[in-house]
Amino acid sequence: MTSRPFPSPEGATPALAQWFAAKQAHPDALVFFRMGDFFELFFDDAARAGEALGLAVSHRGEHRGAPVPMAGVPVHAMENYLARLIRHGFRVAICEQRETPEQAKARKAPTIRREVVRLVTPGTVTEEALLDGARPAWLLALARAEGEWGAAWVDLSTGAFACEALPVGELPALLARLDPAEVLVPEAFSGLAALRPFAERISHLEPARDPAGRLAGFFEVATLEGFGSFSEAELAACALALDYVRRTQGGAVGGARGEAAPRLRPPEPQGGRATLRMDAATRRSLEILKSERGETRNCLLAAVDRTLTAAGCRELAARLGAPLTEAAAIAARHDAVQALLAAPPLAASLRAALKGAPDMARALARLALDRFAPRDLAAIRDGLERAEMMADALAERRTAAAPLPALLEGARAALLPPDSPRGELARALAAELPARLEDGNLVAPGYDGELDALRRMRDDARGAIAAMQLDLAQAWGVASLKIRHHQQFGYLAEMPAAAGEKLLRAPPPRLAGTPQAPVHRQTMANAHRFTCAALAELDRKLAAAGEQAARREAAVARHLRDLCLRAARGLDGAAAAMAELDIHAAAAALAADGGWCRPEMVERPEFRIRQGRHPVVEAALARSRGTMASGAFVPNDADLSPGQRLCLLTGPNMAGKSTFLRQNAIMVVLAQAGLFVPAAAARLGLVDRLFSRVGAADDIAGGRSTFMVEMTETAAILNQATARSLVVLDEVGRGTATWDGLAIAWSVLEALHDRIRCRAVFATHFHELTALGGKLPELQLAHMKVREHRGEVVFQHLVGAGAAEKSWGLHVARLAGVPRAVVQRAGAVLTALEQRAAGLEPLAEELPLFSGAATAPTAAAPQPPGAFHPVLDALESLNPDTLSPREALEALYRLRMLQSGKDSGKTAHEAVAAAHGAVSSVE
Repeated sequence: MTSRPFPSPEGATPALAQWFAAKQAHPDALVFFRMGDFFELFFDDAARAGEALGLAVSHRGEHRGAPVPMAGVPVHAMENYLARLIRHGFRVAICEQRETPEQAKARKAPTIRREVVRLVTPGTVTEEALLDGARPAWLLALARAEGEWGAAWVDLSTGAFACEALPVGELPALLARLDPAEVLVPEAFSGLAALRPFAERISHLEPARDPAGRLAGFFEVATLEGFGSFSEAELAACALALDYVRRTQGGAVGGARGEAAPRLRPPEPQGGRATLRMDAATRRSLEILKSERGETRNCLLAAVDRTLTAAGCRELAARLGAPLTEAAAIAARHDAVQALLAAPPLAASLRAALKGAPDMARALARLALDRFAPRDLAAIRDGLERAEMMADALAERRTAAAPLPALLEGARAALLPPDSPRGELARALAAELPARLEDGNLVAPGYDGELDALRRMRDDARGAIAAMQLDLAQAWGVASLKIRHHQQFGYLAEMPAAAGEKLLRAPPPRLAGTPQAPVHRQTMANAHRFTCAALAELDRKLAAAGEQAARREAAVARHLRDLCLRAARGLDGAAAAMAELDIHAAAAALAADGGWCRPEMVERPEFRIRQGRHPVVEAALARSRGTMASGAFVPNDADLSPGQRLCLLTGPNMAGKSTFLRQNAIMVVLAQAGLFVPAAAARLGLVDRLFSRVGAADDIAGGRSTFMVEMTETAAILNQATARSLVVLDEVGRGTATWDGLAIAWSVLEALHDRIRCRAVFATHFHELTALGGKLPELQLAHMKVREHRGEVVFQHLVGAGAAEKSWGLHVARLAGVPRAVVQRAGAVLTALEQRAAGLEPLAEELPLFSGAATAPTAAAPQPPGAFHPVLDALESLNPDTLSPREALEALYRLRMLQSGKDSGKTAHEAVAAAHGAVSSVE
């Protein structure tokens, strides 16, 4: 969002001049301007924030003769307001006070110095209230160099950093997988079609020179070779991301030794990583991380997520979004799940330790940026305590005779970092922690002697005053003396007027020159007020004690922060190990509760599923029934192994075709992500690319019709699928005219079978395609079973062998509420059309099969001038614009009969008349 113009800064007060400077530097952001205990917004910022947050807009002072609109939020509640603004798409510049009023007064400045310390954007948030614990907040940077695109994505809240070089055609798939909170791109490339769905998340920054040098400088290395091999495009994207982080964090990113710099791990090149490729359409169709409506409830992640930590859920989402394609890596994950499934006590111990475990990775990120709260230090302490519990549980199970699987053993070792700060954090942190560092009482008593002394002085003020009051009453001989606090003068000794007059006339001579010598400060109608050097010193100490205790406590907090940062590498490893164990233990729990099996992964292109189920639909049915009762979902077998790798599925959609299609594709996602699958048994050949085109949708913003979207997605499959791919297709060709659609579906089916030779399930309502069952050697026919009982249709949701007897479309229309008269009329027309079509020769006998390329049409024999050809003459007599659909169909039948010679004795005009006359037979 861009800000509207704001008034001229001429004539502004010193404080308002600072606001104008901040606004000029960040015109597209709301400026949170710190004034005491509030962040205030002025002018148009106040109106926009007031509307978004429901704040009252008042006025503060004047500027050039007009009141200044103002709205404010309390400092202690800033995060809640920031979260709401970020969700509304705003960017916020935080303008903080950089000195105290006393410091400003000492340098004789007209106002406190204020500076913008950071820019809060959707892709650079780190505060807990602004983040979704189960989702990473990716900042994706895109750059172009040497003819290719580079992408780099950073999660500032955890330090994750990765990059990849890719063709522009792969950008939609990457965007769909990451779903970035913010996309950073140079202005020249913001019009990319792939970026259109993310238009509201785009920020602009031009690339800087020497990207390799900038990266090496940040990570303090002489060369990047130790991090991997990077293309120029990848380096440009990584540098762009770093520059943006530097800009938004107020210049904090100066290098790894910076006082407050984000902890980013070295960028990991993803180009050589073997992951399952899925385009944006497939991810949308399979609803992996969110439903097609954009909800997170009815999606694959929600259905299979049994993790107990935010970090575990984030890692699970990453694995579902990028399943593996290497058999060894997949088997290692399955081994870990199998081991925990076979050892319920171990799995229970791990999950008990994980329940309620803090998010150490994000706490560590806030510590690095020096924007931490006491709970972040506690998160490191408590997280390490849980890690030790988990390591002990794994060690008890680990024996020489039965070693742990490799992933569990690696996690066990990582749970115990050698430089763990847990012991000192446990001693240092108080049992009950404040919400903010400024609130004090972060450090436990006994940890720091100097802090304890300052606290005693601060907390024992009442006792110190009482003791001083007794001493002065005895020294001055005034029993009625009381020490009271005055806003302007501090602590003073107050006494009745008579006693005060006596003390003024004859002060005790023995006190002359001592700290207790009385000094008159104020005379009132009924009392006198005195002070002395001892009382003034006590006043000074009491006033300074709170400040000194706060400063000392801040120093201790900084020491604990530095202690954690020095151990950051080990803490990262422990946090990752906890997430890893969370996923495997959750997968084991899911398998145990739902009867899921370990898939057998093989290199051959097999695909055998016994009693497979759709996890999302099964979970939705269970919620609607309020129980996990078996039989709520009807399982089905699937076999796409060599010899029958292409399944042509017919039958009504309401019988479960789409569910069957998607569940088989989801089996691949789950298995190659390292989870078990919802089936009685599964044997799966590794899949390199997964394609799912199920359902219809248009692209209004892109100017594409539903059929154009369908053809674009189909084209992507035909151009990118390989023999190791799995394809599920639903209703190809239904978005256009019947014969056009049938022709397209026919040719696509042939291409999948003959040229691509992949595993596929092809669902269709074109029953004419079943004629290919005896012509394509590896094509199997299947249908969704439907049963009629007493005139009612029962959808059994079972897949059976062979083609469907009919499509049951009229029954579905009746169930949908189409008026009975319309359904009855449709039935009569359908009967007539089926009878008319019965005389057609099978399409399989008419169309060429197994041809490597389309054959050139045979040239027609030359006709002498004026020669009569019945078909051509009949076509000349037809006017397509005046024919109804039914008349055109009848004419087409008659023309085919003319072509075959059955009506060759008729003239052209007789043939056309016969075609039109056939309309009456439909009645």
